[in-house]
Amino acid sequence: MEITEININIRGEERLKGFVNVTFDDVFVVRGLKVIQGNSGLFVCMPSRKMQDGTYKDIAHPIRNDFRQELEKLILDEYHRLLETDGEEEAT
Repeated sequence: MEITEININIRGEERLKGFVNVTFDDVFVVRGLKVIQGNSGLFVCMPSRKMQDGTYKDIAHPIRNDFRQELEKLILDEYHRLLETDGEEEAT
């Protein structure tokens, strides 16, 4: 399976840094991932749904840890690339 597109909508909030959509093999999209500023740096949250008891459950997530790490790296790399691009555009 190949990640063919990562689309990030940058947010300027204190903890929520962006909403992410990821496309796989140009045929399947997962929407609603989030880039979050945590206490020890940025991380990616999978799409989730709030349950009646107030907890959240992922509705889509990687099963293997190596794929989760790869996906998070690609998303955070794209997030940083977009920040750099936006900074360059504002400077001109």
